Amino acid sequence: MIEIVTFGWVPSFAQGLGRDLRVRWALEEIGLDYTVRYITFPDRDTAEYRALQPFGQIPVYIEDGLEMFETGAILLHIAEKSEVLMPIDREGVAQTRMWMFAALNSIEPAIQFLREIEHFPAYKNVGKPIRKPLNEKVELRLKALVAALGDKEYLCGRFTAADILMTCVLRILRIGALLDPHPQLAAYQARCEARPAFRKALADHMAAFAEHA
Repeated sequence: MIEIVTFGWVPSFAQGLGRDLRVRWALEEIGLDYTVRYITFPDRDTAEYRALQPFGQIPVYIEDGLEMFETGAILLHIAEKSEVLMPIDREGVAQTRMWMFAALNSIEPAIQFLREIEHFPAYKNVGKPIRKPLNEKVELRLKALVAALGDKEYLCGRFTAADILMTCVLRILRIGALLDPHPQLAAYQARCEARPAFRKALADHMAAFAEHA
């Protein structure tokens, strides 16, 4: 049996963006059952949880004695279970892995930093001076992503785990209007979010916050 460990509640600005959503979506796509164990913020600093996740983050993935953290690694593990999320041919595997890493390493860091200076008081004094260059950096990444996507429906030609990661990264941009100049990316995101597996994963992800409010 698969278990996901994640927060039962997060502030409103983070709801719908938690990384457990990425794991839920992947499992829904390939039809694997899972349970969810909810923890509180104080729980993340306990010795028990730090033994599972040394950095006190979420989610943790547990499967038949296997314990994993880091969402990218978890998604890669899940994707390797099914052709739904990763083709079996050599090129398809390489392309899927490449775009998974691109989502996490080339696109997400600057976008995530934008989100942090928007919402966390610690960045109040430094946020304003760096916002313009950071916006410019995100814009350059988005333009490159548009060019790479071209007229394809999905990053690798057909839906893969890479699209799960990229879509969830692009969702972070709801903090601003940076996607507005890129209707192609907005359409791509909408296309991915229209998938039944995403809608089911998002509904379950959001329902937990109401339950634990």
